[in-house]
Amino acid sequence: MQAETVLMLFCVWMAGSAAKMVQPRGHKLEPYKQTRSRRDTRMEGGGSQKTGSPIYKRSPDLTKNPMTKSEQLLRIDDHDFTMRPAFGGPPIPVGVDVQVESIDTISEVDMDFTMTLYLRHYWKDERLSFPSTNNQSMTFDSRLVKKIWVPDMFFVHSKRSFIHDTTTDNVMLRVYPDGNVLYSLRVTVTAMCNMDLSRFPLDTQTCSLEIESYAYTDDDLMLYWKKGNESLNTDDRISLSQFLIQKFHTTTKLAFYSSTGWYNRLYIHFTLRRHIFFFLLQTYFPATLMVMLSWVSFWIDRRAVPARVPLGITTVLTMSTIITGVNASMPRVSYIKAVDIYLWVSFVFVFLSVIEYAAVNYLSTVQERKERKLRERLPCTCGIGNPDEMMIDPQITGYGSMDVNTTGNYGIPENGGRQERILAQVALNDPQITGEVKASRSYVNIWIDTHAIDKYSRVVFPGAYILFNIIYWSIYS
Repeated sequence: MQAETVLMLFCVWMAGSAAKMVQPRGHKLEPYKQTRSRRDTRMEGGGSQKTGSPIYKRSPDLTKNPMTKSEQLLRIDDHDFTMRPAFGGPPIPVGVDVQVESIDTISEVDMDFTMTLYLRHYWKDERLSFPSTNNQSMTFDSRLVKKIWVPDMFFVHSKRSFIHDTTTDNVMLRVYPDGNVLYSLRVTVTAMCNMDLSRFPLDTQTCSLEIESYAYTDDDLMLYWKKGNESLNTDDRISLSQFLIQKFHTTTKLAFYSSTGWYNRLYIHFTLRRHIFFFLLQTYFPATLMVMLSWVSFWIDRRAVPARVPLGITTVLTMSTIITGVNASMPRVSYIKAVDIYLWVSFVFVFLSVIEYAAVNYLSTVQERKERKLRERLPCTCGIGNPDEMMIDPQITGYGSMDVNTTGNYGIPENGGRQERILAQVALNDPQITGEVKASRSYVNIWIDTHAIDKYSRVVFPGAYILFNIIYWSIYS
């Protein structure tokens, strides 16, 4: 009997416990955060809360509710985003600003430049507006960009461009409750730059990056710089090895295509000035030294052929190597560059120094032939070792006293001003011999001082080259 009583009491206790655990139908399960918030509120309402310390609770924002999908909040499925905002109405204004991160390379051979930048677009699309109690924006990545309308910007005259994708696509989309949209992406673009190299390497180049809508004319999309020149920002650490960046500025123009119409086009202009010091060390100084080295031959004896000829050939070949090296790193333009003028004029000076020695050597050879013929036609002078000590008997030969001031001289002067002189005075009764002597005197009087050519070259060549440098640097510097 007692066992039955105990069993009955146990069953009643179990039924009561199950009734407490069962909730009435229609009661919703509360999220963990709301239950915890309510529990914390009850605890704060107790005696543990200090007097005079009010509690401020942040109002909930439906846009941050993890239970709401972004597509549902933005009502993406309710609109056709293949059409631009306000289709059929006035053109939609799209503001643009650019943050230049770096200028990577500038190539004279390919005539292009490579730039990495942050490209940001601003526009308003009321189809993306959503309710928000505290005007908080929502930020998305590239996955949502494919589902809505974005401006179709492209870079005019670009050769290559890409959006960075490490570690994910560098794309950001920020939507505000009133429908304003910020679309930002990180791009590296290689674009064409028409360079005028007529003053290279003393030149200044201006390159432009052009941004334009591909499909929408100015009737559908109005492209503009959001803050004028302040829309273009650059990193202060941007530097180039060969160029000094002088300034950046922006402009806006209209571009016309005969088949499609007028388009708004944005320009980013940047001016670059080339550093000259590298070219001074690698091109100008070596060329100048080669020209000066060619002048050394003017101080070498003209009879030292093995010394002067290799010196001239070496300087000519060195100048040819310098010219070839400079042109190898330059585009094959059809006009003359400033560096070409300097190198080719230097090459001409080196070449003329070789021609000068060829002229001196040739004239010396001609003069020696004339001397040899003259000695053969004047037998009285054969075998004379020292003309000043020559003694001739006037009774035998009919020669009179010698007068140095009335005699002819000939010969090539030696180094140091030493000259060989043949002194003779002919007083022959035979008219035939006298005529021969008179004819020989005409050869004696024709004396060409080939040593003087070197003397004049020592002054003319340096003076002309210095004058050329003054004119050159005054024009191009």
